[in-house]
Amino acid sequence: MKRFFTFFLLLTLAAGGVQAKVYTLASPNGRTFVEVDVQERISWSVRHDGQRILAPSVISMSVNGKDIAYDVTVRSSKIEKVRNTVSAPFWRQSFIEESYNQLRLLLTNDWLLIFRAYDGEGVAYRFVSTSVRAGDRVTGERAEFNFYGDHTAYVPYSSGGKENPFRTSFESKYTVAPLSGFRSDEIAFSPLLVCLDNGIRVEITDADIEAYPGMFLGKGNRDFSLKGVFAPVPFSVRETPTRGQVIVDSYTEDLAIIRESASRQFPRRFPWRVLAIANKDTGLPVNNLVYLLASPNRIGDVSWIKPGKIAWDWWNAWNITGVDFPAGINTQTYKYYIDFAAANGIEYVVLDEGWSDPLDILSIKPTIDLKELIRYADSKNVGLVLWAVSYVLEKDLEKACRNYSAMGIKGFKVDFMDRDDQTIPEQLYRIAEAAARHHLLLDYHGMYKPAGMNRTWPNVLNFEGVWGMEQLKWSKEDIVEYDVTFPFIRMLSGPVDYTQGAMRNMLQSEFMPNYSNPSSQGTRARQVAEYIVFDSPFVMLCDNPTAYMKEQETTDFITALPTVWDETRILQGEIGKFLVTARRSGSTWYVGGLTNWDARDIMLDLSVLAKGTHAATLFRDGVNATRNATDYKIESLSLPTHKPYNVHLAPGGGFVLIIE
Repeated sequence: MKRFFTFFLLLTLAAGGVQAKVYTLASPNGRTFVEVDVQERISWSVRHDGQRILAPSVISMSVNGKDIAYDVTVRSSKIEKVRNTVSAPFWRQSFIEESYNQLRLLLTNDWLLIFRAYDGEGVAYRFVSTSVRAGDRVTGERAEFNFYGDHTAYVPYSSGGKENPFRTSFESKYTVAPLSGFRSDEIAFSPLLVCLDNGIRVEITDADIEAYPGMFLGKGNRDFSLKGVFAPVPFSVRETPTRGQVIVDSYTEDLAIIRESASRQFPRRFPWRVLAIANKDTGLPVNNLVYLLASPNRIGDVSWIKPGKIAWDWWNAWNITGVDFPAGINTQTYKYYIDFAAANGIEYVVLDEGWSDPLDILSIKPTIDLKELIRYADSKNVGLVLWAVSYVLEKDLEKACRNYSAMGIKGFKVDFMDRDDQTIPEQLYRIAEAAARHHLLLDYHGMYKPAGMNRTWPNVLNFEGVWGMEQLKWSKEDIVEYDVTFPFIRMLSGPVDYTQGAMRNMLQSEFMPNYSNPSSQGTRARQVAEYIVFDSPFVMLCDNPTAYMKEQETTDFITALPTVWDETRILQGEIGKFLVTARRSGSTWYVGGLTNWDARDIMLDLSVLAKGTHAATLFRDGVNATRNATDYKIESLSLPTHKPYNVHLAPGGGFVLIIE
């Protein structure tokens, strides 16, 4: 196969590249091939390990009503080999060895079409233009994903449904069905997983979204086909009177309008269209393709950025007990949260919805003495984070960042975007840039998938876009199976603001949602394991301080866990069934496992992590966890890693094993 690629490349170069109709790009290891067919239409196809992955699929984009990829020829072609060590602060590993080959096709209209084929990650393409100018309009894009068979897909349909499909919180669960069963009258957000033959897995998504809409997926025009669908630019919007959320009433006919910006210099780079490829399920949660395709760090020095854990108020409804003041959104309650955080080494406390006027982030509620809270938190080495609706924050962005940073606030939890048309990425990049200038951290809640923004702006530490623990305040739907599904799909794009850590744990048969006194589905050990299994460098402790202090042994275990890692490996797993993740911090390995509602024995081969006999600590399901989900046991072990080690997981269970 490599000899064929070399011969083809030499033949193309000998012909000057201009007359060639088909261009082939191989990954450096020769396992993945992209073939680009330039005829009246441009199409691409993909093979991996000798298996056909993507059937010929058309690529095009229209600007000012003209299709820039129709009836064009290639002026020149160039293949580049790239090997990099990419620093990845606050990612699932501290650095990534990047290896890809890149094909650059310069079209006769001066547009560039760029393809990349990576070792071990997948393939992608993007358009680049030197000719578009401010005011030009992207009037259409065609991104096809045609498959050879009726493969099973994991589809997160938009919660906006048929009436307003582009308005969604990006928190839908997955519908598992063959490609032929994709609903023709609905769209899904990405990433979307397609399960091919021989265990090969392909995720369709996009990366490096800036000043452009995110990619939804709809039913294609062929059998077993999907196509990109993009929200147009809003034409008419209105602000809700309660929270300052912005609702779109009507759209223009344009997908994007080219604007001038200091952070978007020409040539104009459009988002990557991505096929992340893995040879089995366990390759998906550690696929780095989206991160690698993102624009590099625009902050520079990141030493001021401090990830960590956050004591959260909203999930537990400020439901502290045993105090001599009314619990709620007031100074005394937040001092209680600060005391709890300080006593347990928790770096931050968040003041969620209610601390300010919902329509004015600079207007603080009279029940909150923010200056006193900042002084008090600072005296105890705890940072404070403020919640804000994105549109309300942006209205006073510079003033809010300047004032609150000067007061000593450490960051914002930004909420209720609920869209990803062009205006939303633009808004979030503006917020990220302003926050970085004032050394403020960001947690983007109510948000689409990261798409690499956390590489470009490392002060954006976490993102929601996941059906997380908050759902259990009002929903009885199964989250346990979802917990062993989304890490294979959504987590490929980046970290998740899932908000784990419940101390009230319920069996499947007894769980009921409770808004003000919520609980989790599954076992206590499961909640602890989620701090290892889920990528979350800026992670919540969702329950209230009173509950944690009553369960101090569990609290001590959770608060001692790192949130950033030098290395991550997936030891075992099968989508929808179970997952075992190993993460290294320094010389210590942390192994976390989750199962669905099936009890499971997991035999761990620890020799791949460490050699010899090591001191170890195990947090596991108790023998009575099938009767009471709060039952757990912590054991100290002397663990010889040359022997397989068995861990039993109760239904809805989990475990954490720390190897010193």
